[in-house]
Amino acid sequence: MSQGADAPPRGDPPNASESLVGAVRDIAAAAGALTLRWFGQRDLGVSWKRDGTEVTEADRAAERFVRERIAQQFPGDAIFGEEEGGAVRPDGRTWIVDPIDGTRGFVRGVPLYATLVALVDPYGPLVGVIDLPAMGLTLAAGRGTGCWLGDHRCLVSDHPVLRGAMVNTSSYETFEPEQFEALRAGGAMMRTWGDAYGYFLVATGQAEAMIDPVCETWDLAPMPVIMSEAGGIFTDVEGRPEYRNRNGIATNGLLHATVVAAMEAHRGSAHGE
Repeated sequence: MSQGADAPPRGDPPNASESLVGAVRDIAAAAGALTLRWFGQRDLGVSWKRDGTEVTEADRAAERFVRERIAQQFPGDAIFGEEEGGAVRPDGRTWIVDPIDGTRGFVRGVPLYATLVALVDPYGPLVGVIDLPAMGLTLAAGRGTGCWLGDHRCLVSDHPVLRGAMVNTSSYETFEPEQFEALRAGGAMMRTWGDAYGYFLVATGQAEAMIDPVCETWDLAPMPVIMSEAGGIFTDVEGRPEYRNRNGIATNGLLHATVVAAMEAHRGSAHGE
């Protein structure tokens, strides 16, 4: 069953304050800066988790830093992190933390990894931050406050069709052949500038879509508010506005239905349609 079955409260969701967005941004940026102590080092002490993904001392230290900072500044909030667990509180606020999104690239010295922090309330993501430590860039958005890269307000592109659109993903291994072929046949420029960096490119208007057929809640929690505040759309691969279904699509909005339809292509093939 979908993890997104809980209905949000009725009424208009409250906007985030600029001070709250700033606090989340600062915590994420400080945690990201901490990871640079390990970035580029030959011996990172890499170990493997039960799900087959890599984890390093940097992952653990960055999440521990975020947890300690939240405990100091927001002691009443819950925390759900990739490395130390937790749960999303349905009736309050929860911080969702991915200390290093793109650990596999991080351990190989690829500078496109990110530190992700989201603050969600019963209505959904309230604040979302993508910090790119090795690039010195921090993208932050709050409900009703816009999406910002420093002093620059970010907006998605106005490219209206799949042909010529830049479409990113974290790995082609997670696609069904029919899905990839539908995107390619539609004229999309397929690239693997993925993980959080792919979403960053969509929010800043440098790409038109990012597709994650398989991922985790902490990979996606910042994306709905980032995309909506940048003028785009985030859903799961079936077009539902939910970040907890372990998959996601972000687009500039103009070609969202086309991308969702392409990801549905394998269903028609499976049924002989």
